[in-house]
Amino acid sequence: MYHAIVRRKVRQLFEAVSRGDAEPVLRAFAPRFEHGFLGESALGGVRRSLGATRAWYERLYRLMPDIGFEVGRIQVAGGPWNTLVVAEWRESNSGTDGVRTWNRGCHVLRLAWGRATSLLICPDTAGLAATLERLSAKGVAEATAPPIVD
Repeated sequence: MYHAIVRRKVRQLFEAVSRGDAEPVLRAFAPRFEHGFLGESALGGVRRSLGATRAWYERLYRLMPDIGFEVGRIQVAGGPWNTLVVAEWRESNSGTDGVRTWNRGCHVLRLAWGRATSLLICPDTAGLAATLERLSAKGVAEATAPPIVD
């Protein structure tokens, strides 16, 4: 039963992000957490504060304002005190230049008593790099900005 509740909550969080609302994700973090995104890009790096993590989501929405996720398999293991979640997804967006792209990846999430202690976002970094390079070539300076980290 617990694993089914976690899967439903994770789907709801992806739905919120797809609506342009990162607040439910931000509220899900424990007081001490780590938010990571693979790769050396404007979206890469690790954040450990709500301020930096909120700034990261704001950047994500500026670069990919209509980002949307189609969630596939969600695997859940462990009890409420130490839960591991892996969610596979397919993402689409049209960037700021209107060119529709797709990417695949997964989220690796750790929960303790219903709060996220760690989130690692693992996209196809080559696909993301191509999107960011295309946006940069169209004059979107933030596409090649240094990562938001703290």
